[in-house]
Amino acid sequence: MLPPIEYRIADELGVSPRQVIAAVQLLDDGATVPFVARYRKEVTGGLDDTQLRTLEERLGYLRELEDRRATVIASIDEQGKLTPDLRAEVENADTKQRLEDLYLPYKPKRRTKAQIAREAGIAPLAESLLADPAQVPETEAEKYLNADAGFPDAKSVLEGARQILMEQFAEDATLLGELRDYLHEHGDVRSSVIEGKENEGAKFRDWFDFREPIARMPSHRALALLRGRNEGVLRLALDVERPDPDAPHPCEGRIAARFGIRNQGRPADRWLADTVRWTWSVKVSIHLELELMSELRERAEEEAIRVFARNLKDLLLAAPAGSRPTIGLDPGIRTGVKVAVVDATGKLVDTATVYPFEPRRDRESALAALAILAKKHRVELIAIGNGTASRETDALAAELMQRHPELKLTKVMVSEAGASVYSASELAAREFPDVDVSLRGAVSIARRLQDPLAELVKIDPKSIGVGQYQHDVNQSRLAKGLDAVVEDCVNAVGVDVNMASAPLLARISGLNPTLAANIVEYRNANGPFRSRAALKDVPRLGPKTFEQAAGFLRIPSGDNPLDASSVHPEAYPVVERILARVQKGVRELMGNGSFLKSLKPAEFTDERFGLPTVQDILSELEKPGRDPRPEFRTASFREGIETLKDLQPGMLLEGVVTNVTNFGAFVDIGVHQDGLVHISALSNTFVKDPHSVVKAGQVVKVKVLEVDIPRNRIALTMRLADEPARPAVTGSRERDARPRSAAGRDAQRPPGINKGLSITLL
Repeated sequence: MLPPIEYRIADELGVSPRQVIAAVQLLDDGATVPFVARYRKEVTGGLDDTQLRTLEERLGYLRELEDRRATVIASIDEQGKLTPDLRAEVENADTKQRLEDLYLPYKPKRRTKAQIAREAGIAPLAESLLADPAQVPETEAEKYLNADAGFPDAKSVLEGARQILMEQFAEDATLLGELRDYLHEHGDVRSSVIEGKENEGAKFRDWFDFREPIARMPSHRALALLRGRNEGVLRLALDVERPDPDAPHPCEGRIAARFGIRNQGRPADRWLADTVRWTWSVKVSIHLELELMSELRERAEEEAIRVFARNLKDLLLAAPAGSRPTIGLDPGIRTGVKVAVVDATGKLVDTATVYPFEPRRDRESALAALAILAKKHRVELIAIGNGTASRETDALAAELMQRHPELKLTKVMVSEAGASVYSASELAAREFPDVDVSLRGAVSIARRLQDPLAELVKIDPKSIGVGQYQHDVNQSRLAKGLDAVVEDCVNAVGVDVNMASAPLLARISGLNPTLAANIVEYRNANGPFRSRAALKDVPRLGPKTFEQAAGFLRIPSGDNPLDASSVHPEAYPVVERILARVQKGVRELMGNGSFLKSLKPAEFTDERFGLPTVQDILSELEKPGRDPRPEFRTASFREGIETLKDLQPGMLLEGVVTNVTNFGAFVDIGVHQDGLVHISALSNTFVKDPHSVVKAGQVVKVKVLEVDIPRNRIALTMRLADEPARPAVTGSRERDARPRSAAGRDAQRPPGINKGLSITLL
């Protein structure tokens, strides 16, 4: 009998069952992962958010397994076939796959040829020939003729007996497990081009004749092959390499061995060998190939979702420029550059459209308009979207700064991924009902420089574009995984309840879109919240919700200084106990690091609040409301380097990591194409996981290794001592650049590739 679910999860996580039992109880009671990770450390023994997310996922899987187990046992029992041994096997099945293998012989199905043969009384013949191959099959078959049931001659009777054995062999759970393991260990995925699709599927040419072990195939390659099959270009098969292609498949030998079938020259040996061959080729091989290819897809999808989630987390937790007046520029050529000015709080205060490029070429008027806006609103930052005409617009901003040094402007290139999605959204329409759709994108660009997290939560995470093959994976699982990342990031930072938008508030622990909207409406009607306790007056915000959300909602200028910190209101008595002991006021204590470090946390614990909570409280009092995000820093693109033609091997450049995959990192160096730093060029030491070296949004120094202008490819290295290759890149499957302009991306990207990924990962 398997141990309880909590004990299995504890074993997998390497923690105690007590910790898991406590966490499960909290989650079942409606607590969120961020709340449990931050405010229930004593209860769970300090499980962090990563462990809790894994626990939550495994809990769901194992509970589904238990529900399915009960269904299977009930079904077999109703058939009167549940023996003690079978029950024990079912109760000890530790995966859904093992459970389904055991259930397969008893699973209700359409009448099969084997069932028809059994009903005609042919089963004893099948059993007899398997037990004693010395019998002559044709002679024995004559004893089972049944014309009324469709078996008028020996040939049809033997075929019925074969169908019975084939079904028996194909539904043997132990055998299926052994064959599955063998194919997973030794099987190769083979791909070949479908005749006549060579030109149409040229982007898949690297896979026209390809094979790789299924167990070692990386996720991005698996998804590329599967896409090629889905587009009707590639044919995929699972095979085992054999010295002699005409020899029997190794799995046939395993089937024969399982049922004691050997070729000893006896009359029924050949018939049994053919039965084994047909079992493999007609029933088992197809079943297992579909199953293993499905597992490959699931494994690849899980990895792709994990990569996307890690990149999204890095992007959401990118350094904010802070509360500084900002001009957002959404570059464009013929349609003009859209301009939006937001104040220090992110409020839209002005808009314009300037036409410095073709066909108007009204550069002087554009510079004058930008200077007026910058001076009028005391702008400090210029955020430039990195799409079409971004470098031209960057040059325009540089000229503005050169002409008006008194403005003390700083320009920053900002990813505009998802800005167009936001502009056309219902949320944007509600937020800016009187602002043109094209100008809303400029607002988003400006705000995401001020605070990436606050702005990006308004966009469907799938539209942000920092994944690999995101359109090829299970969309519900992708959405669930990305939503968890957004929730963790928002709660890790916390939000100002008097400034936060409804979409941002909706991501706070315990809140939902309705409650978030209620908070905003209450705030608009009654003015800023002066205390966390006032949140209890918001309609439908009950005690349980307050408990879950309060610690993550901050009130910087409220009546109680603690309301601006991450100290939960339930723990305010601990702070009061500390204040009473040290004879100081809370404002005097907050930020007094040297004094706080002199305190002994153990002296302030009680039955409810243990050492972890007190340590967190003292740490928070030392740096109240601290932001876990890094300090804001910008990359400086090299002047005069604006297109691929300007690049030369050996150049040292600064850039921004835009996407991290399992095979390397893409870096924006300001030429409308993201170059690839292959995993082998990320560090002078061995790198197993690129995420351990770089993350999305990071500013890095790179050297240009190779440039291939016809194929729009740039190979970069972060190992600055590497010598560049002078010849142009001839291309590999993964070394690629991707267009920065929206038009270029849409024109060149194969269907399904997300905008944040190389266009020729294939």
